[in-house]
Amino acid sequence: MAALKDRPGSLLKRLLKDRSGVGAVEFAMLVPILVMLYLCAFEVTIGLSVAKRATRATGTIADLVTQNKKVSTAFLNTMPDVVGAIFPPYPVNGLALKISGVALDASAQATVAWSWQPGGTAPYAVGSSVSVPEELQEADSFLVHIEMSVNHDLMLFMAKTFSWTPMNSLTISRETFFRQRYGNSIACTDC
Repeated sequence: MAALKDRPGSLLKRLLKDRSGVGAVEFAMLVPILVMLYLCAFEVTIGLSVAKRATRATGTIADLVTQNKKVSTAFLNTMPDVVGAIFPPYPVNGLALKISGVALDASAQATVAWSWQPGGTAPYAVGSSVSVPEELQEADSFLVHIEMSVNHDLMLFMAKTFSWTPMNSLTISRETFFRQRYGNSIACTDC
């Protein structure tokens, strides 16, 4: 009888001393965490690449527009194609693009001179005020204002599975102001 009473204690002592299989248990606990970290790093890298392309697209559009003394809606209608040429291999989903000419008067008050967005509508009324960065507020000058946003679809399952509020996509937005290159302003002939 005494041997039976000591036996559970000796089994417990043997179990505590036995270290075989500890590496397998640690591996089984760490692998899911490491895989999730790897997949998250992959998703962040893709997102940063799309954000970089969005920045490049707004700068390219502003550069193309500011090289002209006047633009037309036919010219501005080609700008979504410019975005499409910059984004491969990523899709351009939910593109929102606005291009505006901003005139600053003698007191450096910025107002919309013309405005365009795909579909032929003007996103801003002519003469409405515009918030311009302080370093660009120069009296009697002209700026081209580009606003762009694009949806980036998340590729991995974690966005849908492991978050409290499922996210399937992110909206990446960029805004830039460029000065005209020639003359005092850029006119839009039919905006």
